[in-house]
Amino acid sequence: MSNLDKYRPRRPPNSRFRKLNPIFHLQNQESDSKELSSHLIKLARKSGQLSLSGRGLASVPEKVWQLDELDEAEVRLLEVRMDREVEGERWWEHEPLTWLDLSSNCITQISPKIKNLATLTVLNIHNNNLDSIPSELGCLTKLTRLNISHNKLTALPLSFFKLCELRSLQLSHNHLEVISDDIGDLVMLENLDISHNCLSILPPGIGFLTRLTQLDASHNKLIDVPPDLTSLRVLLKLDLSENQLSFLPPLGDLRKLEMLYLQHNQLVTLPDVTGCMALKELHLADNAVKEIDVEILEGLSRLRVLNLRDNKLELIPEEISSLQLLTRFDLTNNCLSTLPDIVGFLPHLQSLQLDGNPLRSIRRDIIQCGTSRILKFLRERCKGEGNITVGSESNFTSSAEVKFPDRYMMRNGRALSLAMQDLTEIPDSVFLDAVEAEVTSVDISKNKLKEVPLGLKNLASRITDLNVSCNLLTMISLELGLCQNLQYLDLQKNLLEDLPQSFECLTRLRELVIAFNKFSELPECVYKLPGLEILIARGNQLTKIDISGLSQLKRLATLDLADNNINHVPPELGNMTQLRCLELTGNSFRQPRHAILMKGTVSILSYLRDRIPQDQ
Repeated sequence: MSNLDKYRPRRPPNSRFRKLNPIFHLQNQESDSKELSSHLIKLARKSGQLSLSGRGLASVPEKVWQLDELDEAEVRLLEVRMDREVEGERWWEHEPLTWLDLSSNCITQISPKIKNLATLTVLNIHNNNLDSIPSELGCLTKLTRLNISHNKLTALPLSFFKLCELRSLQLSHNHLEVISDDIGDLVMLENLDISHNCLSILPPGIGFLTRLTQLDASHNKLIDVPPDLTSLRVLLKLDLSENQLSFLPPLGDLRKLEMLYLQHNQLVTLPDVTGCMALKELHLADNAVKEIDVEILEGLSRLRVLNLRDNKLELIPEEISSLQLLTRFDLTNNCLSTLPDIVGFLPHLQSLQLDGNPLRSIRRDIIQCGTSRILKFLRERCKGEGNITVGSESNFTSSAEVKFPDRYMMRNGRALSLAMQDLTEIPDSVFLDAVEAEVTSVDISKNKLKEVPLGLKNLASRITDLNVSCNLLTMISLELGLCQNLQYLDLQKNLLEDLPQSFECLTRLRELVIAFNKFSELPECVYKLPGLEILIARGNQLTKIDISGLSQLKRLATLDLADNNINHVPPELGNMTQLRCLELTGNSFRQPRHAILMKGTVSILSYLRDRIPQDQ
């Protein structure tokens, strides 16, 4: 042994360092093929699904293209055991491949042999290094979902547009400069994402996609939008943000549009959305808008979010009071010197942002105190100046002088709004007029109602939005379960302890707000709502989280259980990976710690999953 050797540190004979593989290695076709083990092949033949996601593949194993074909060893085995199971699988019961996931690898090309997988309905090849796709992809005529996002595509082959059964197409984060007008042949498309590309125009053929409900063309170089975009009559979400648009055609024919994103463009006027009666969110931040068109405001009775930050507004019109459902109003960084007092009486406004304006009529210290203080200041100033009138011309009449809206007033926005009226009851005749006006949205919040008005049952077949928050309700009548088209229900700030079992019939309910009541546990009927996406139950007296119940809500994306008496968070909650927002602060449990809760939903779910016992 040399003198140097005796000073070298020695590894123990069983050192774990000997078992470590290099972190970085070059993947070749042989090592790629080994990733498709015989076990994976058996599972794929049994289920019709194959996932090779995140395996560092540089190429697709050749066996993938002939997955249904038996190799020589399997054929010899079959000749011996034609009447028996082969290693646990029956060769005659193979399922054809319908689902293939090759995402999150380093794949540079897809073989033309992909045409062999004619039974595929779902194909995920996102997060790779593809700069082209073979024309043979057009042979997969049964595809309903295709994700090619996060690649390096510069063009699509013409055969691509033969995929006429596609429902969902993800092409974001590529280098596409042009998309052929033939995209109009994909008539079954419901979701199209072409964001984060280099498109300067949208193809005119896009107007033929009449089933489209979501279109994302953000983060491109669009300078124009084709007029036939308004042919997308069932569109719910349109995202044209981060482009170079200075003008938009009238969008009034998009009568079902709920969310419109136009931030970071070059617009100088509000888009003409007259006729978009269902619009709930309008985002126009970082444009050059100078004024708000009063006529456009009159048709936005369902608007809840209006984002106008970083524009050039000098005046907010009094007609802003028509936005009775507005909850968030962002006017940051404009040129406002004053604000109408009427803003203080918007019944649902929870967030009003005014920073960065040269306001002279509102002191800076009031603005810094937040929304509640600003609204209070505006109301007090308005009352002090005696500007509130009483009668049919006022939206804020006292309970003794209430003039209920007639059918003609309600027909304009298909909405019945009686918020902040100090009402103890509502006549049935009001709801009968609402039926004739074809009302679908009812707001009777911030009153003194002790029960849900019986007349509401007259609207049971058509109502979609109901707000009964901030009343004195101690129970909910069974008849509310008859509102089977209900999608949004707000019951917060009442005195409720339970919900009727008839709520199970609300199969289309997407958002339920029961915050600040007296629930000691979530009602059993809540777990029977298959379409529920948002559940807000903060500020109650909940003591536990029923994971077996919550796991039935497959679409749940937002769960707010903050400020309750929960003393234990079951680790299995971490398996609800579909959650995008989870609020648990203000409870009595010790784990997860506050530091974990502050890191956000992803960290909380990951922490909980790590605490699930291994035998589960």
